[in-house]
Order: sequence, then structure tokens, then C-alpha cells
Amino acid sequence: MIIGVDIGTSLTKAVVFDRSGVSIAEASTPSEVRHLPGGRVEQDLDQVVGTVATVVREVAAAIDGPVTALALTGQGDGVWLRDEDGRAVRPAISWLDGRANALLAKWQADGVTREVFRRTGSGMFPGCAAAILSYLDEHEPESLDRAVVAGYCVDAVAQRLTGEITVDVSDASLPFLDPATRQYDERAIAACGLSHRRGLLAEPARPKSVFHLNAHGAELLGLPQGLPVTAGPFDLVASAIGAGVRKPGDGILIAGTTLACQVLTDNAEFNADGEPAGMFLSTPAIGEFLHAMPAMVGTASIDWVCRLLGIEVPQIGALLAESVPGAHGVRALPFLSASGERAPFVDAAARAQFSGLSLEHGRADLVRALCESIAYAARHCLEAAGLSGRLYACGGGVRSAEWTQIFADVLGRPIVIPSDPGVGARGAVLVAAESLGEPFDVEVWASNSRTVEFVPENVEFYQGGYADYQASLAAARGLWRL
Repeated sequence: MIIGVDIGTSLTKAVVFDRSGVSIAEASTPSEVRHLPGGRVEQDLDQVVGTVATVVREVAAAIDGPVTALALTGQGDGVWLRDEDGRAVRPAISWLDGRANALLAKWQADGVTREVFRRTGSGMFPGCAAAILSYLDEHEPESLDRAVVAGYCVDAVAQRLTGEITVDVSDASLPFLDPATRQYDERAIAACGLSHRRGLLAEPARPKSVFHLNAHGAELLGLPQGLPVTAGPFDLVASAIGAGVRKPGDGILIAGTTLACQVLTDNAEFNADGEPAGMFLSTPAIGEFLHAMPAMVGTASIDWVCRLLGIEVPQIGALLAESVPGAHGVRALPFLSASGERAPFVDAAARAQFSGLSLEHGRADLVRALCESIAYAARHCLEAAGLSGRLYACGGGVRSAEWTQIFADVLGRPIVIPSDPGVGARGAVLVAAESLGEPFDVEVWASNSRTVEFVPENVEFYQGGYADYQASLAAARGLWRL
């Protein structure tokens, strides 16, 4: 009985699976996300740890039998500063944060982002650790002075539960890790002006590392002291594993708050002269990587249009059905995040737009144009990541049959969707079982899925729509300003 815990940005979820990969108990509770002036987005570590305790206690009480391990995954990027006891020295800074927008733009102009990308294959964006740490070093150095470790969500929770200061190699991948050696690239750190803060970076844990609940963690969760705990990989990698991505060339589309597109590869080589965006994420398997293009567009854009139009999210499917492919001529660019875009290009000034509107158009056309534009962004990302094999998908966005069909038609390929939505927790549990020496049958777990086929005539139509999207994007990029 391994409890998988997925600590998302706005929701923490715990799931217990049977040996065939079917969930037998689950619980969820929201986390608080503070949106502050100046594009700042923060979270309280104590509150997040409290959500973990809530869901773990709930599922542990619902199962018949002892808990044998705890498998953690969760949001990545951002900066979670802690002291030696795991206490936050300041509120955690989210990956959604935009306070370093201007700094990132300066780094792009000065060639810093290009240099880091050339060394690690990772593009930087305002919410990544490098930009946030550099911003804090200039504007809030006392916080860095008080901290012992600058880590991420999963390792912050793990420290509170086990007392261990660690980081999974997947979290450490962006932006300082050399994917081939799984070691930090000191020149990349120096390029960001952070060599004097190098001591804040925990060394990546070895593959199959297992920690154990200490007395505090046991009391917090109501579980036995000494219970095995695994801390990672973080949610992008865990979701790929949980969905069934196994072969190089296979990919996954995570239609969540953001649009995370990833392709599995056994080759860490990259075009050092290409667009400095995306990242190579190390996986639990040495020699395998996920080439990730985590765009900032996603279901947050759908939430925005629902608020704007005064509708509920469940109405989206019906509105999509009211319009037609091409949204009666309405086009959109979906870049609504205050921190711009991070894949497959990086631009803190990226902003959304609608065009082709007239008095004849209604809200169904606006909704469809936005959903189509997000699907075009997914195609852009997956092409940049090198998708050549099977495509899996998960996240809140694929709960809409109508929107999932748009994704399949725009991408021109079938989409495999796991029947259980908790794929992040699934992946964390599979990794934990492997680390404990009692692996589950991954093929059996991956068999619980359905496939959405594309409609050939829609694929042909969307070829032209994608070309128009690319042209609109190229024109807009010359106009964006911070």
C-alpha cells in the first residue's frame, strides 16, 4: 500500500492504487496561491505541508491494510528557501512568478540565456530558480543569507517529513544541470552571477534513493516513524511515467494549468544554436531524458475566458460544439500569463490577442478560437520536442471530449488517455515501488486507457490554421514589449 501524493500548485492529491494500477482510495484539498502586485506569486510552505497531512490521513483511513511507503511528486521550478530544519525563511516563490521579468529580458539581451542553454540545454524563464535567485540576490539578499537550501516544492515537503536535505535530479535539471553527467555545470551558475550562492543548491539524490519518516513527519501524517519515503520525480516526469511513456520518441501532453509537452529521448544532444527554450529533464532511468516544452498556456486560460464571459467551466464543451473548426474566422494567440511564455520560445512580454472579430461572432467563437490556439501551441511545442511516436495526454483539459478532439485533429494523431486522472501520483508510486525493489507491472498499469482518434477532414483544415497561427505569432513577437 504505497500512498502517492501529488502536490500541485493549487491542489494536493493523494491516491492509493491496487497492483493493476486502479485507484482504490483518493483525497484532495486545495492549496493557497497568493497573487500579489508586480506579478509576484507565492505560497506558504506550512500551508502546503498541511495539505499533504490532510490528504494522507484521509486515504490512510480509507484503506484496509498498513501503509508501506509514501511517494511524493509535485510542482517544479520556483524557489522554496528553507533553513536547516526545513522552515521557510520567506514565502515560497512560485514557478508562476513574474518579478524577474525584466531581469530575464536583460539576460536575453546580454546573452546569458544563450550561454546557459548552450551548456545545459535548458532555456530560462522568469519563474525558474536562476532568475528568481538572482533577483533575490539583488533585492532581498537577507533571505538568501538566512537560507541553508534553495530548493523546490517536493524536496521542501520531504525535508519537513524526513529531515533530509535533498533534491531529485528531475527538479535539479533546470537550469544548471548538465543532463549527460547529472552534475551542476559551474559555468552555467557563474553565467547567472550566482557562484557565491552555490552552497544553496543541494546535490541531486542518487537514483532509487529512499528516505524515512522522522518523528515529526510520523506525527504529522499519523503514520509509523521510519516509513519509507521517495521524493520525486517532480510532476512533469512523474506524469509521463504514470501515463505510460516508455519508448524514445513517445510523448505526453499535460493539459493542466499550463501546457506541458514532453518527449522521451535517449539522447541528451541538442542544437546549441537553436531557440533557448524548453529543458532536458533527467528521469529515474540513467541515459533517458524528457525533452520538455512546458508552455505557460493551458487551463488557466480557459478559467480566464469563463470569468470574462460569465460562464462555468462545464459549459465549455457545449460552446465548442456550437462553433465550427476555425471558429467562423476568429483567431487567437493564447499567451495570457503575466510572466509571458517559456516554451517553445521564451519571452516575458508575450501577450494574448484575438483577431477577426465582428458583430456576428458570439462567445462560442471566442471559446473555440482560444481552445484551438492552445492546441496549436501544443503542436508547436511537440514538434520542437521531437515527437515521433505515440502520444499520451492527461490533465484537466482532456476531461472535455470536445477539446480533446480539437487536440487530436490539430496534432493529426491519435491520443491515448489513461482512465485514471491521477497520473502524477501513479508515476510517483511506480518509481517508489522500483526503488523499494518490488516493482509493479508497468504494462498492466498503462493498459487502463482509451484512445481518441483524429478526424481526417479536420486534420486537413487545421494544417492551414496552424500555418496562420505561426504567421500571427511571428508578427506578434516583433511587437511585444514589457
